[in-house]
Amino acid sequence: MTGHVATQGQPRYFWRMDLFHRILHGFMIMSFLGLGATGLPMKFNDAPWAEWFANIIGGFGAVIFFHKFFGLLLILIFALHIGFIIRTAVIKKRTEILYGPHSMVPRPKDAVDIFEHFRWFVGLGPKPQFDRWTYWEKFDYWAVFWGMGIIGGSGVLMWASEWFSRLLPGWTLNIALLIHSEEALLALWFIFTIHFFNCHLRPTKFPMDPVIFTGRISEHELADERPLELARLQRQGRLAALETDPPPLWLRNFARVIAVFAVSTGLTLFVLTVIAFLA
Repeated sequence: MTGHVATQGQPRYFWRMDLFHRILHGFMIMSFLGLGATGLPMKFNDAPWAEWFANIIGGFGAVIFFHKFFGLLLILIFALHIGFIIRTAVIKKRTEILYGPHSMVPRPKDAVDIFEHFRWFVGLGPKPQFDRWTYWEKFDYWAVFWGMGIIGGSGVLMWASEWFSRLLPGWTLNIALLIHSEEALLALWFIFTIHFFNCHLRPTKFPMDPVIFTGRISEHELADERPLELARLQRQGRLAALETDPPPLWLRNFARVIAVFAVSTGLTLFVLTVIAFLA
């Protein structure tokens, strides 16, 4: 990607996310919201809103069909990401994806950042300086791996229950249903509260962080949120190659529409689960 020199008075922007990961994240949003919107009516099937929603899309049979569809989509997204890691680390031999500041693998610095961040929260120290990935972003990332193993695995077990019942005792399917239901609910609550706050609803980002849609980050945001990454790129002489045009208006508006839809849908589903529990 060729560099771009900003005009005077215009903020400089740099590439942070490539097109592949932006598309992958977009489909992940779609699949996760779809799984939540179809899974919650099945879990809380005695709630009035669950029956109302199921009737809108054709009954609980249709709900199950779309739940399986979005489950397959999420598995495909996960497989593509694993393929990207293998291709990058093994074929391209860019092993920095497995360690260092470019990696999502936790480092000792992440533990230090957690300690210093909580000290900063209570006014006992300065705010820690972050690199390309923060500790909470890594936590979110590895939660997906946990979810695919636990939630995805139990979902596949129930989907092919007739076949698996020939190999496993019947009680394992009951356990799979319990694990799938409770772990999925936990994942939904986490994404619709903690993740949404970290990415969109916290004061410095409200009402949304468009970077996952535009792929760009401003120089001010980079210096304020990830000063170690900015310093490293400057030291390595790589910053100019990442400079690009500001996100066009149509892309900013597209990001706003998608983000508002995703956040409002997620928060609505969260509120509905709370209502179901209280009822």
